[in-house]
Amino acid sequence: MQPQITIVLASFNGARFLPAQLDSILSQTLTNWRLIVSDDGSQDGTQAVIADYAGRADGRITLIEGPGRGATANFLHLIRKADPAGWIAFCDQDDVWKRDKLARAAEFLTGQDGPAVYAARTTVCDEQLQELAPAPHFPGPFGFPNALIQACLPGNTTVANAAALTILQHGAAAADAAGIISHDWWNYLLLSGAGARIHRDAAQVLLYRQHPRNVMGRNDTARARAARASMLFDGSFANWLRRNHSALLPAKDLLTPENRQLLDRFGAFLDAPGYRALAQMRSMGLYRQTRAGTAAVMAAALAGRLRARPDQRS
Repeated sequence: MQPQITIVLASFNGARFLPAQLDSILSQTLTNWRLIVSDDGSQDGTQAVIADYAGRADGRITLIEGPGRGATANFLHLIRKADPAGWIAFCDQDDVWKRDKLARAAEFLTGQDGPAVYAARTTVCDEQLQELAPAPHFPGPFGFPNALIQACLPGNTTVANAAALTILQHGAAAADAAGIISHDWWNYLLLSGAGARIHRDAAQVLLYRQHPRNVMGRNDTARARAARASMLFDGSFANWLRRNHSALLPAKDLLTPENRQLLDRFGAFLDAPGYRALAQMRSMGLYRQTRAGTAAVMAAALAGRLRARPDQRS
């Protein structure tokens, strides 16, 4: 029998959009799930919405108190609350799932030996859920040399099996202490580093609602690409890389021997100047999912913009 899936949802002032999301979860063709909602002190009726749905869900929806430090810390909190004997599915409060979302994940994960993770595409929508465009599809390959410099497993589509969940639970405290910016990216980093099998489905499994309060919005428009390009050179991307590296160091024993060595080399890369950083990036085989993306990171490395500031070095 397929293990129960713990769906984890980090909520904050999401009362306007939550009913549609909760309805879509209740409508899943795969029904062996429970939902834990961790609320970060909402003031808009979010908790009342969740309580109402919990009363109609035969005990399958639980509301708990969040840490009150933002979405990433809240998801790390939720990871530690999931049943380690089951699977975990990540859920955003403002999306709408297609009815077969969990079933498609289960089709891949069932029978997998060892840690495995499923992710998919989304359909980008406006605030009223009018479809705008399919999210980009990356065919891979997926692995640690990619994860070190790119987040490309959408967290709101991600489902991980019990072996992968155990890895995440062992690494969550270190990620929280390091102040990682994105749990999506950290999931990909840690699981790829541990040698998990990664599958990214080309199917669009949910409606990804865009609105002014998105924590992370779409990344496929010219404006979004320009904003992300600027982050390569303004120190933001370097800060993300440094935090990710710090989060993985206490969890090195979870990585494969090859990836432990790569993590050590990556730490040296973050301290290297210009031409040395570029040479190290090439020798490590770091890559993004497009040639243009890889070239942009190489340019930032050559310009010294990925080098940690003196106060960030360990």
